[in-house]
Amino acid sequence: MFTGIVEELGEITAVEELGDASRFRLRGPVVTEGARHGDSIAVNGVCLTVVEHEGDEFTADVMAETLDRSSLGALAVGSRANLERPTAVGARLGGHIVQGHVDGTGSIVERKPSENWEIVKVSLPAHLARYVVEKGSITVDGVSLTVVDAGPDYFTISLIPTTLALTTLGLKKAGDPVNLEVDVIAKYVERLLGDRAQEATK
Repeated sequence: MFTGIVEELGEITAVEELGDASRFRLRGPVVTEGARHGDSIAVNGVCLTVVEHEGDEFTADVMAETLDRSSLGALAVGSRANLERPTAVGARLGGHIVQGHVDGTGSIVERKPSENWEIVKVSLPAHLARYVVEKGSITVDGVSLTVVDAGPDYFTISLIPTTLALTTLGLKKAGDPVNLEVDVIAKYVERLLGDRAQEATK
């Protein structure tokens, strides 16, 4: 489990095409400290497994399913990526519960800078709109954020200078894709209420 508090802005140093998969090599001195084979690291919000670790770099295999459902397929050598290690049991939950299981992708629609923050509008797939509410939590490229405004096919977020400087969200331009993970609690509640409704009609 992750919390959506990005630890560092890493870099893609190599991409190897494996037919129905890709192998990424990433540089991240913070997240690779003490890393071992089989550990999990979130890359732009996608939970990946460490295959190899050497120095300040690690490799991870990305299956076709993940490439199809996330924006990782758009990464290339030199691309920056948000990196986060799983939260430790007993640690502070600085963001919200993040699984690293991307629900879909959106794209940056527009950015409105102000003196001390920036409002960013992000497109939202129709099937995810019911899980996104004003002042609720959403994960964008692995960053835990609070929804400012929720529309039928978009939402807005407010980014402080720290987020702009230390994550990929400060680099994204209009049209760029982003990974989205909605609040898992909302999905469980929906499933439980749906099952209860079905039982009541039997």
